Amino acid sequence: MSHTHDLRDLLESWPFDPSDDVRIIRGSDGRQIMQVRLPLGIEQYEMDGRPDGLRPHGMESALEFQLARLAKAKAEGREAAFALDAEDCVELFNEGVLYYYRYVRCFQIKDWPRTVRDTARNLRVFDLVKRYAEREEDRLQLEQWRPYVLRMNAVARAMMAVEEHRFEEAMKIIGEAAANIESLEEMDNPTFKFERERSLTALRELAQQLERDRPLTELERLQRELQKAIESEQFERAARLRDRIKALRSAAGT
Repeated sequence: MSHTHDLRDLLESWPFDPSDDVRIIRGSDGRQIMQVRLPLGIEQYEMDGRPDGLRPHGMESALEFQLARLAKAKAEGREAAFALDAEDCVELFNEGVLYYYRYVRCFQIKDWPRTVRDTARNLRVFDLVKRYAEREEDRLQLEQWRPYVLRMNAVARAMMAVEEHRFEEAMKIIGEAAANIESLEEMDNPTFKFERERSLTALRELAQQLERDRPLTELERLQRELQKAIESEQFERAARLRDRIKALRSAAGT
């Protein structure tokens, strides 16, 4: 039997806890690394670049390699001849899974910028494969997951806006994402149908939550106070509130 390393001490130093299974550490060179504790081991992801740290074809990722090929073909007037064969697609699909694993964990720890980055990156893979794959089965393979990735990207962008108190922008992001998902070309595929409905439901629920939780504007607060004053027959207070509402609207030009 060859000499191997027993990982028991390492695993026992970080007991598995499904409610707290992700940590960010610093590598020996100072770079950030994400580690995920699983029941039987530990996964490690680079926070930037390709999640496994590899450089296929001497580039950051297989996607960047294929995009460089495409750019060269366009520059030489050969775009019509550019194509992704089955082997190219398998490489892109497998690489996309690595980014999926990472952005799900980034979403879990509320690292919204990296979630946006990785979901947008995988959507670029979807677009590239759909446009240039030689085989129809490859062109359709990723499309069943497009509603889910669009939703994850939109939620992360919306949460970034919420954290900066830009609630109207967050609501706009959610609305546009829902419209985008609804407008996707129909597919006779159960996964696509499930992910589309699940994503639309999740976006609607998030919009409702944001509407409930967002701080009221001064005008909205006064309007609510006015309604309460009317209902409790506090007519003098209601009159004062109407005057303040009128003044606010006049100042805002509405």
